[in-house]
Amino acid sequence: MRLAANWLTHRGTTAVFDALDGHGAWFVGGCVRDGLLDRAVVDIDICTDAHPETVMERAGAAGLKTVPTGLQHGTVTVVAHGMGFEVTTLRRDLETDGRHATVAFTADMAQDAARRDFTMNALYATRDGTVLDPNGSGLDDLRAGRVRFIGDASARIAEDYLRILRFFRFHAWYADPDGGIDAEALAACAVGAAVGVGGGAGGAGGLVQVSRERVGAEIIRLLRAPDPAPAVAAMDHAGVLAAVLPGASSRPLPLLLAMEGDRPPDAIRRLAAIGGEDVADRLRLSRAETGQLALYRAEMAAATTPGALGYRHGADAALDIVILRAMLFEQPPVALDIAAAQAGARAVFPIKAADLMPGLSGPALGARLSALESAWIDSGFALSKADLLSL
Repeated sequence: MRLAANWLTHRGTTAVFDALDGHGAWFVGGCVRDGLLDRAVVDIDICTDAHPETVMERAGAAGLKTVPTGLQHGTVTVVAHGMGFEVTTLRRDLETDGRHATVAFTADMAQDAARRDFTMNALYATRDGTVLDPNGSGLDDLRAGRVRFIGDASARIAEDYLRILRFFRFHAWYADPDGGIDAEALAACAVGAAVGVGGGAGGAGGLVQVSRERVGAEIIRLLRAPDPAPAVAAMDHAGVLAAVLPGASSRPLPLLLAMEGDRPPDAIRRLAAIGGEDVADRLRLSRAETGQLALYRAEMAAATTPGALGYRHGADAALDIVILRAMLFEQPPVALDIAAAQAGARAVFPIKAADLMPGLSGPALGARLSALESAWIDSGFALSKADLLSL
């Protein structure tokens, strides 16, 4: 099988492979996987049998910028013609602690492939796009939409507990929706998530070893999938959802997805649906994401009219809240509510401060403007400027 993608022949790609001429060099991981699925490729990763110092020397001699982003793990970022390439030496694990690995460099691609997480991520390609599958099952699993750990699932998870969350994210993005979920992997994820959470066998470890930033990144990427509901339900069933978001439930998510219609996937809207305790802190959400989640949660159960939501928060947020409210009542969103939210987002308050001066100033002016604005909103934005000034 051969890849056919324009990034194979990009000037930057060509420059990196030219610099490594004489050493083995291959595309690896996500770019091969997504290229085979004809999906957009964001990062182009390259592996090589050249050691990091050699990569830096050869790239520098070719006039390419290099950044030693992870020399102890064999990774050098090479910048060529405006593109960044992570170039990593083939490696094997010497020791793992559940989150990080001590590695040794190797010239054996099979050893490098054996240390990766899922079979579909252990695919390589030559410079001309010829695909290599050292484990022997990656291509078949990718075609079938099977997300499977390489070798023993429990062993792969014990090497890096973040792989528990990656398993569910990959299931949401790459699994055949009719193909079910790998039972061995699901059981291993359940055991791995319990380790360290309740002080069970294995002592400290499990997901408590993973930084909240990494947990949050995985959950957000999972919830951005077109249909994350089956994966989140599997997380819930395995106890993984409770481990990362106590109090959250997968049950409302299918109903929300059914009501979203053609709205773009939004992870925070979906987080608001599944609930949970201290979500912003547990997932280390950004300030903007934290504010959005707080708004959605507060307004889901409030009596604010759809028009006022649109006026106060804009059409996107208002429509999200209308959908979340409909989910709570298990009824489709009302067309009139959607129209009111959109109308509110377009509405412009006709009164300016200057219209009330010089009769009013200071706090009295602000209070009067607020009162008139409230009356205007309550009227469904029907009151004109003259109507408002006559009040």
